[in-house]
Amino acid sequence: MSPAPPGSSPAPPAVSVRPGATLAVTAAATALVTVAYTAPTASLAATARAAHLGASGRTWILTGTLVGISALLLTAGSAADDHGRKRVFTFGVTLFAAAEALAALAPGGAVYLAARVLLGIASAAVLAPALGLISHAHPPGPARIRALGIWGAAVGLGIAVGPVYGALVQQWAGWRTVGGGLALVSAAVAACAAVHLTESRAEQPRALDPYGVLTLAAGTSVLIAGLAEGRTGWGRPVVVALLAGGVLLLAAFAVVEAKVREPMLDLALFRSPGFIAATGGALFTGLSLVGFMSYLPTLLQGVLGLSGLAAGGVLALWSGLSVVSALQARRLAAHLSATAQVAFGLLVCGLGEAGLYGLTPGPPWLRLAPGLAVAGIGSGVLNAALARLAVSSVPAHRAAMGSGANNTSRYLGSALGVAVTVAVAGSARAAAPGPEAAARALATGTDRAVLVAAALCLTGAALAVAARRAEARDKTITGPEPTAPARERAATR
Repeated sequence: MSPAPPGSSPAPPAVSVRPGATLAVTAAATALVTVAYTAPTASLAATARAAHLGASGRTWILTGTLVGISALLLTAGSAADDHGRKRVFTFGVTLFAAAEALAALAPGGAVYLAARVLLGIASAAVLAPALGLISHAHPPGPARIRALGIWGAAVGLGIAVGPVYGALVQQWAGWRTVGGGLALVSAAVAACAAVHLTESRAEQPRALDPYGVLTLAAGTSVLIAGLAEGRTGWGRPVVVALLAGGVLLLAAFAVVEAKVREPMLDLALFRSPGFIAATGGALFTGLSLVGFMSYLPTLLQGVLGLSGLAAGGVLALWSGLSVVSALQARRLAAHLSATAQVAFGLLVCGLGEAGLYGLTPGPPWLRLAPGLAVAGIGSGVLNAALARLAVSSVPAHRAAMGSGANNTSRYLGSALGVAVTVAVAGSARAAAPGPEAAARALATGTDRAVLVAAALCLTGAALAVAARRAEARDKTITGPEPTAPARERAATR
């Protein structure tokens, strides 16, 4: 090796990146986030009673976390790209442990709900940098596709484990132990993140976009609050004011992003069919699939009389198969683009949800197994494809921002999906008083919600097909798309 020229600075030491450790830590933290969010779904009523919360408090157990996640996902992703993905991720997992500890030690319902909001904020700081860390550790190609498929499987694994874990622990050891157990595990993951992750960030950080941060956080929070309060009556003045205020604040966010020199979200990305497929696919995934499935355990308890633990077990059939199919989705990458895979996944999910039609108080839950299985397979394909699109549809140095935008769309869609499901499922009125008539009425409403969810899945699939056709037209006009390594080199110049 020739000596360095006189007066030159020595080259900085190479930073060792550990792809396996990075994937293990980010996937574990992602699974923890979804476990924490879904843990109360199968035991909402019991948790609300134990925490001395009323009917509206029960709604806010899930909604509080949604508010925190949706308000700060995009901000966390942008901050991670500019100031360090490992730094934001490790802070997020540490805050997650603190939020779960606060939930476990909460003296009453108000503090418990505040802990759930804090949990959402921490979850945003975990989810947004995760895909950026994975994409930095795994170069474009089969290794990255496989890693993103494993990350998508972690999402499904958390959804599968969460309701069963929450119901079991709540039944055997009380609602406080649910948060206590998650606090201990997440503290261990935070320690692993600090030791094993490698820092990465954009070479030229962007300036802070304070007005974008404020308008987006306020807009999503107010909108989700309106959707939550609307479940008890959409015509109430407070609900109308919240919904209108949320829409106006999000419109203000778009205006701000169009005006500032370095926006948190570059609106020019919406001219890209891939970015439209990523954000639109995530929105319809939340709206048609996550929203409906989040409320399905409650519907199963009301119609079939299942316990919270049994209802969580039924839901695990859907989410468990999504883990398996996400791990195998990499085999589709050689045959389908990520956008086409989103369309295929949403189509399969729609067919599976349509198979849930015909729920009645009489037959056992096994009647739902085929539809849940088909929807689970589609969900895994969809999760893997959305992870691919989240990082491939944006410049390489903005990968965490792309993840934040994708997950913001998913969680906003989830909030709207739960509101739609609750409204539609409750639209049928019992013909006579009594629990049997109420169960039959709820079954009728559930069938309506099933059809709405399936139709929304098919609408999302049609949007993805349109984006795929636009991609094909763009390639015809501009020529073949640059290879992924070329795109990354160009993005980091």
